[in-house]
Amino acid sequence: MGSEFTPDMVKSLKQKVFAAARDGMAISIFAMLWNLDREIVNDVLNFHTEEEGQKTTPLIIAARNGEEKVVQVLLTNFSVNIEQTGTVKFDGYIIEGATSLWCAAGAGHFGVVKCLIEHDANVNHPTHTNSTPLRAACFDGRLDIVKYLIEHGADLTIANKYNNTCLMISCYKGHKDVVRYLLQKGADPDCKAHCGATALHFSAECGHLDIVKELIKFGASMPKNDHDMTPLIVAAECGKFEVVEYLVSLPECSREEKIDALELLGASFANDKENYDISKAFHYLTLAMSERFRDKNNMIPKPKYPPVPAYNNRVECQTPAELQKIEKDFGALHMESLAIRERVLGADNPEVPHPVIFRGAVFADSARFDRCIALWMHAMKLRQKNNRTISKDLLRFSQVFSQIVHIDVKLQFCHMEEVFEHAVIEIIRDIERVKSEDEDKDALQEIYQSNIHTCLYLLVIALKICKTAEEEESLYRLVYKFLKHKPSLRNGYTPLHMAVDSATLVDDFHVNDVVTFPNAGLALMLIKCGSDVNSLDFRGNAPLHVIVRYTNPISDFDTLHQIMLSLIHGGAHIDIRNYDRKTPIECTTTGVAEVIIRQHWKISLKCLAARAIKDHNVSFQNMIPSILEEFIHLH
Repeated sequence: MGSEFTPDMVKSLKQKVFAAARDGMAISIFAMLWNLDREIVNDVLNFHTEEEGQKTTPLIIAARNGEEKVVQVLLTNFSVNIEQTGTVKFDGYIIEGATSLWCAAGAGHFGVVKCLIEHDANVNHPTHTNSTPLRAACFDGRLDIVKYLIEHGADLTIANKYNNTCLMISCYKGHKDVVRYLLQKGADPDCKAHCGATALHFSAECGHLDIVKELIKFGASMPKNDHDMTPLIVAAECGKFEVVEYLVSLPECSREEKIDALELLGASFANDKENYDISKAFHYLTLAMSERFRDKNNMIPKPKYPPVPAYNNRVECQTPAELQKIEKDFGALHMESLAIRERVLGADNPEVPHPVIFRGAVFADSARFDRCIALWMHAMKLRQKNNRTISKDLLRFSQVFSQIVHIDVKLQFCHMEEVFEHAVIEIIRDIERVKSEDEDKDALQEIYQSNIHTCLYLLVIALKICKTAEEEESLYRLVYKFLKHKPSLRNGYTPLHMAVDSATLVDDFHVNDVVTFPNAGLALMLIKCGSDVNSLDFRGNAPLHVIVRYTNPISDFDTLHQIMLSLIHGGAHIDIRNYDRKTPIECTTTGVAEVIIRQHWKISLKCLAARAIKDHNVSFQNMIPSILEEFIHLH
């Protein structure tokens, strides 16, 4: 029977069987496969079909969709490999290495789970991230499946690649019944994920009070995570006031811990984008202050920290009376709260910058750009000091700077200069991160490219600011420093290539009101600061090859003309050839660009000699100085 099947017939059969499995057509599958050779059946049932972002076999897609009869037919009649793995999508996540059992458990199909276990499916078979079927069931909150899996040998101690346990994911998702069952079965409430967080941290973060109480009942402790945050502090930072009020009521909570939590809770309500509530902020700040002075014989005064300039040099209130005075002074309460958050959490905590940025955005919306810039600058410095990426901060500055310039408000050069200095530091770090990291290399490369774009936005903005001669010189020094590290995109584009290309991306939130490409002023500045006018991208195109393709030369003749002259006067070779062996004049898309090139057509004897060597395949490697070898390769 197998010899009668052509490759096209087998291909068609694979498609039909997969579709039948996906749609629950068990009888059709039986009819299509029953009389076929075992070799063809195995080929069909082991084939992975790609559809809607998933890559699955008939068994896996049937289990994923809850088609129990299909699963039964495949297992009973065709001895399909029950441990096949595929790629599936759950709740927006891409799961690689998922078995049929993992899919059925994650999707909540109890009948399919039972069928697979009865056919000896490996109950602990993990995905590529070490997620087990039990973890999938815990994520979905299916207590019946969780119980069945554990009763049939599921190991509740197996954690995923982040050491995140089944108990932790149940706590995070708020599945109280599953949490209680896992605890009864011996799940360790104090097990730590790689970030140092326990199940109590996750439930406190999400405000699941009933689960917090359950964990405490089973002896969960209050350890600090890797950012020195206890579950109480996590709840306070996230504004989960019910959890905070419960935890501070426990006898093991000290006065100092209670004060810190209440102050942080109040401070978080004052600058939280999602849960802003100034009345709650003042309420909890008042409770904390009262606790400081509750015992006259043992008062706990506020520690005094140097004021932060970005917070208007706000000095925290030291007494109940001082706090009472600012009840209606919302501006003072906002700055007081930012100072409290930084003190309680510590300047190195990654959660500190978020409310600072939110408050800065509020100032920007009311055109108080000086306050916005001060706050955002502080947040950016905190992040960079702690070696965290500032890509979004840099883009945010380019957006607000563009807004300022566009509405014709004076932008001080010193602010742009300071941001660009941090941008150059970030570019250097990006280069090192891309080199050193094995994982997430693509994501790091994307961030690096984004930062290069942002640097160009900032430079275009800088060109539009009125500057003194000294500031002009400072700008050129910064550009030279930027170029010295040879930033480039995946396609080999240098900043000069980007500056002369109309296809260079421009952010559409305020930035495109000020920044356009090609940009003659930016190109000239880059050339003056040492950008190589003959640098090649990965297709062998020099910047001159790029600009001559500009398709808007009539309405924007000046830009085309200025850029081409800047490149030619800067030493661009008119006869340079790309990897298609085309010179810039052969790449022109308009007569305007061709005319400009012909007007400046000067080819040196050295260029003619180099072209002759290349055209006639004359050997030259290792026979002349390396600098001349590079010159010949350009031609």
